[in-house]
This record gives sequence, structure tokens and C-alpha cells, in this order.
Amino acid sequence: QVQLVESGGGLVQAGGSLRLSCAASGMTFSTFHFAWYRQTPGKERELVATITASGTAFYAGYAKGRFTISRDNAKNTAYLQMNSLKPEDTADYYCRGGSIDLSTYYWGQGTQVTVSS
Repeated sequence: QVQLVESGGGLVQAGGSLRLSCAASGMTFSTFHFAWYRQTPGKERELVATITASGTAFYAGYAKGRFTISRDNAKNTAYLQMNSLKPEDTADYYCRGGSIDLSTYYWGQGTQVTVSS
């Protein structure tokens, strides 16, 4: 079955960096779009960035210039490089894989990111 497993979260000081990974299995990775979302308690999950199957990236406004989404089809892994982290970036980060026809989505279990001031 399809599995998405996030890793790379942790505690970092403001201004620091983290790279999140989303390892996928059970799918034809290269045909899927991927996205990173984040969620804090009491708030809805919000989009951070997306990358299409062809590699086109889109970023939420707060992520532009600080975060970079990428993918390695050979490793079946999507990434989110996060630089210049701020305390307000503290959240659970989730990976989502979507089929190319947008009919099916899969979510990972999330990885926690905490940015201390």
C-alpha cells in the first residue's frame, strides 16, 4: 500500500535551518505531485509549498524566499528545505502526495518542527 513517511523535524533556534524529507513507497513516485502542509493546534492545516510531477514549485507567501521544495524521483523522496526559521514556523508538517489526475491523495503522519526564539 501507499506510504508517505516524513522525517527531519526537530528543535531549532530562530534563524536556523531544517530539511524535511518525505519518503514514498507503494506508488509510481514520478507521476505524483507533492505538497507540504503545516498545522498548529486549533488551526486548519495550511499549504506551505507544492511541487508538480514535472518539478514546478509553488510557495505560500510566508514560505517564499525561505523554503525550497524539491523532489528526487530516483530516491522516491520529496524534500522541504527550510531556512531562516522563525518561531511562527513552529508546527506539525505533513507531506501529501497527489495522483497526477488529482483523484487520489495520500498523507504522511507528520513531523514536528519547533523553532525557539
